[in-house]
Amino acid sequence: MADQGKILIIDDDNDLRSVLKDVLSDEGFSVSEASNGTLGMHIFSDNPPHAVLLDLKMPHMNGIDTLSELKQINPKIPVIILTAYGDIPTAVEAMRLGAYDFTTKPPEFDRLILLIRRAIELYRLETDMAIVKHTLELSCENLLGRSNAMKKAIEVIKQAAQTDLSVIIQGETGTGKSFVAEALHNLSNRAGKPFVRVDIGLIPDSLVESELFGYKKGAFTSAAGSKAGFFEAANSGSIFIDEIENMSQITQSKLLTVIERKQVYPIGSVSPVTVDIRVIAATNKDVRQSVAKKEFREDLFYRLGEFIITIPPLRERPEDVSFFAQKFLLEACAEMKKQVRGIGEDAIASLTAYSWPGNLRELKNVIRRAVLFSSHDTLEKDFLESLINETYSTPDTTFTSLKNEIRDLEKKRITEAIAKTGGNKTKAAELLQISYKSFCEKLKEYKIE
Repeated sequence: MADQGKILIIDDDNDLRSVLKDVLSDEGFSVSEASNGTLGMHIFSDNPPHAVLLDLKMPHMNGIDTLSELKQINPKIPVIILTAYGDIPTAVEAMRLGAYDFTTKPPEFDRLILLIRRAIELYRLETDMAIVKHTLELSCENLLGRSNAMKKAIEVIKQAAQTDLSVIIQGETGTGKSFVAEALHNLSNRAGKPFVRVDIGLIPDSLVESELFGYKKGAFTSAAGSKAGFFEAANSGSIFIDEIENMSQITQSKLLTVIERKQVYPIGSVSPVTVDIRVIAATNKDVRQSVAKKEFREDLFYRLGEFIITIPPLRERPEDVSFFAQKFLLEACAEMKKQVRGIGEDAIASLTAYSWPGNLRELKNVIRRAVLFSSHDTLEKDFLESLINETYSTPDTTFTSLKNEIRDLEKKRITEAIAKTGGNKTKAAELLQISYKSFCEKLKEYKIE
């Protein structure tokens, strides 16, 4: 029989310990014994068990005192109290102090074995979850950064994850809001349950309601069958609604109703569907300003924004640039099977000095292209700067107004047409596929002779 777990029995009754050891050993448990609390604590420290059976009435150091000491050593290991019938009130007090459960003497062995197995199962589950959460906390730094600004944000994320409150994540495009949403879910007690992502900006206005809330067969002409919406799909888990700033006032109203009542009405249905979900929303705007401008419902803001997490842009945490540049380099090399070994110091300084309007997404794009086109084993400053300048510049130097862009292009094309037709206005107008009258008006507008 496979080992069912390690049990420590702390009891001054030699006969009872012997019987318990025989019964539990036959059930596949590994059993150690202690005749008093002091010895029990030493065994507990040196060879931690999966569960403890602890007698309440012992000389020198009673069960309550022993329990207190055990909980200081390791509060996670479950302790089951063994007590005489008349000591049940004391056993209840022991549970208040952290005991898992209690059973009376002489124990009913079937019930005791079931109790021990449940206690060990819970302990192993909590231990596994603690390991997973520790791993996820470390991965938060790998996903979001190690700067002081991001460490503070990660602490807020960890705090929010321990609650079931609705969250709004604010941050510029490319700062990693979707990673934050997944971290919130994976660090919460809903981990392992559905995590459904909805990008409102990618759904046509006419389909938002049916996609979010679902519909019944025959609800509209093309509804050949029933379909569950995103909210039903996320039941018992979390739903992440990205770009909430693109949500219409009508959809905002219906979303508010769903959050408050925890019920969804699929289109065409008169019966609600109850849902148990945590709502996480994200936006690249300051929602408070949107509320002030009447672009976002104030009541929905208070329901969604029970917890607000703001992700700072990359330009406000330059110490993260080097970390992410190296990280993206390794990822790109592995993906493209290239051997670029590092980034030069001058290159790192240049990357750090750049403002990164596209944040992490832009940095990743630059590094990926650098790895793809590089013929050297190190990425140097001039090469990286040429890639940045090729596609990216600050908004002030890259863009003029659309109207001016169009005017410049029109003027250029008219001048080219006149040159190509040798100054023949009629043929130039035909070449540009506009009327002669319009062509002459453009000549006058742009002062072209």
